[in-house]
Amino acid sequence: MSFAVDVNILLYASDSGSDCHERAAAFLQQVADDSEVCYLPWPTVMSYLRMATHPQIFAAPLSPAEAQGNIDRLLALPHVRCVSEGEGFWPLYTQIAKEVPARGNLIPDAHIAAILKLHGIRTLYSRDRDFARFAFLRVIDPLKQE
Repeated sequence: MSFAVDVNILLYASDSGSDCHERAAAFLQQVADDSEVCYLPWPTVMSYLRMATHPQIFAAPLSPAEAQGNIDRLLALPHVRCVSEGEGFWPLYTQIAKEVPARGNLIPDAHIAAILKLHGIRTLYSRDRDFARFAFLRVIDPLKQE
């Protein structure tokens, strides 16, 4: 079984000031140690680079080289792959965006959801409850404390 990881998990793992930092870092270490295929949509990667280096988002933002290094380490793992739009993306996006309906801040989520559906990825690890609106996705919060 394969899965995708959302940007919020990556950000928590990089933000040592976050209450979720240790759990997110442990989750990503678990992903790294496992052999299950992990997908990162390119919009997720770019959002990570934008937010992890932004001084209004992180109290101690990462340098561009640090943020890129984090992505490089993930992509160097043999079971981590990036996915993006491909043939058939636009009709799929418009269908998904109509079903939800997607507008405003939900548009980037619909974009990612369409990429995941296009590639047959049905599980997303995220703290963003908005992804639960996409019926085909199984959204799991890996940082939820029992």
